[in-house]
Amino acid sequence: QVQLVESGGGLVQAGDSLRVSCAASSGRTFSSYTMGWFRQAPGKEREFVVCISWSGGSTYYADSVKGRFTISRDNAKTTLSLQMNSLKPEDTAVYYCAAALETRYWSSTYYSLANNYDSWGQGTQVTVSS
Repeated sequence: QVQLVESGGGLVQAGDSLRVSCAASSGRTFSSYTMGWFRQAPGKEREFVVCISWSGGSTYYADSVKGRFTISRDNAKTTLSLQMNSLKPEDTAVYYCAAALETRYWSSTYYSLANNYDSWGQGTQVTVSS
């Protein structure tokens, strides 16, 4: 349905900050989706990072990133961002942007599951060296 493109990945030192972004193709439909970030490290399954409702009023973070990462969205610009602070080597992964058409009642449990998302970007590599 919606086309997504990630950007902003790179190589940084432990303790540094990085901001990754996701651009959507359609501004008139972007606000109808819950957006999420997932990541996948070599040899590991894709894991949930954080999600945000269409209005930005509801967010849910994985315990591993809570307090360090901050998600935000700009529906007018049809963009999604993830500010990553105090990066650790274990944060190294390909980061994926995803979109899910919202259900009648918003649920953090529902939107933490990758299978419930309809569209995915190609990913951007984030590497944190020690």
